[in-house]
Amino acid sequence: MTGLTTPGGTGSPEEKPEKDMWGMNKMALPLQHAPEPAWVDIWTGVRDRIRLELGQGIFDTWIAPLSLTSVEGGHVRLAAPSRLIRDYVASHHATRVERALVAAAPAFTSLEIAVTAPEARGLGVQPKPAPARMAQRAGAAHLPLPDLAGAKGAGVSLQGLWDRQPDPAQSFAGFVVGPSNEFAFKAAQRLAESGEPDMGLLFIHGGFGNGKTHLLNAIALEARSTRGARVLFLRAEDFMRRFLAALRNQETLAFKEELRGADILLIDDLQHICGRSTMNEFLHTVNAFTDLRRKVVIAADRSPATLDGIADDIRSRLQGAVVIALEKPDAPTRLAILRAKAVEMAKKWPRAAIPDSMLEQVANELDASPRELLGVLMKLATYADLTGKPVTPEMTEEAIGSRIVNGDRRVTIEEIQKKTAEFYKLDLRELYSARRARRVARPRQVAMFLARELTSRSLPDIGRRFGGRDHTTVLHACRRIEALCKTDPVFQQEVDFLRKVLGRASRN
Repeated sequence: MTGLTTPGGTGSPEEKPEKDMWGMNKMALPLQHAPEPAWVDIWTGVRDRIRLELGQGIFDTWIAPLSLTSVEGGHVRLAAPSRLIRDYVASHHATRVERALVAAAPAFTSLEIAVTAPEARGLGVQPKPAPARMAQRAGAAHLPLPDLAGAKGAGVSLQGLWDRQPDPAQSFAGFVVGPSNEFAFKAAQRLAESGEPDMGLLFIHGGFGNGKTHLLNAIALEARSTRGARVLFLRAEDFMRRFLAALRNQETLAFKEELRGADILLIDDLQHICGRSTMNEFLHTVNAFTDLRRKVVIAADRSPATLDGIADDIRSRLQGAVVIALEKPDAPTRLAILRAKAVEMAKKWPRAAIPDSMLEQVANELDASPRELLGVLMKLATYADLTGKPVTPEMTEEAIGSRIVNGDRRVTIEEIQKKTAEFYKLDLRELYSARRARRVARPRQVAMFLARELTSRSLPDIGRRFGGRDHTTVLHACRRIEALCKTDPVFQQEVDFLRKVLGRASRN
């Protein structure tokens, strides 16, 4: 056997080349001078390693389409068949690819991924323009998010998926802890700070305004700042809208993989999710995160056992989570919440300082959520700031009494219009306008349909609330929506979701 040639001499026949972790020969000469077959073998080994790390499904979607085009001075160029694949790999898998290349080829210095036509791919072919150049190895750990919104093939299902940013004011430091929320607070804090390995799925439930969203915001802030975790924060409404858009645009695979790019997935207001296909996708997402040993945190207004409209398999999966209730705070905690917020307000509005005796009065007499407590405090502080008059016990009593409302109320047409416009991403004024474009006309018909179903208003009255339209227009809209719901299951899910949200609003 011929020995391996090294700088400064020739090896003896007994000398064997050093093997790397896959059993491949490590090249002693600088690898940029290696013959082309050596680089083909190296790239094959790198692909095999990544396949084991990611699993066959993710590998086939994102890594398999990449091909080696050239190597110059340790700079490796790969070709991707589309901008979507190039951008996604650059964001989610570039560090993994670089790590594998370093292990296989010590002379590797940098990585470049470019978009090229399928017929042009292959070793030795120069990629077409629009390259996504990776940083040098020392700085390649944190890559920017790809511009998926502008990528060919990336439709509305991915646009804005990562847009929601946590509120800096809702941190762990700003969360007032008491007996009613201590367990949930400590569980959320541990998961955020250390990525608690035994807490893959955390389910926090409680009434409106008890601090669920605050805890989710705090998790996102802490995990990003202390561990550099990729945190995806979605409302259930966002999850549903993006998934339905992916179904329509045949982008479900891209949607799935973009979700799975997160280290922690936060889902708020799960009670608003509906539709069998959407719930199935949600279950698949939870299972995928569990398999990848990543974290999912869910917030809802009730426990998994009492959630409406979910299948038994999803309910069972959620009941296997760490399920923690957030109760209404007791009187001492209510007082601590009011004092903390009063200090903040006094810094902004010096004339809005509220006597501690008034805060005690609110805390003792109003058994309510933190959100309702802060509503009373805001009313009192605003009065004091605008009038310059001190807050009296009588005024405090009046503010407390205005918060005590008995009985349910019916949803209003204005609320229907607002929620429909929000869901379909329209300006509220477009529902009143004369525009007949489908993107406006269809949501307008949905709002008319729900107004007829959920309110006691007459057809002429509904028509007047939608820009002075005739009652026959409202009747036509209702019949059209009924027909579409029977023939289009995805559209039926959209209407059911809005109906559920509006039904919840009427009870709050």
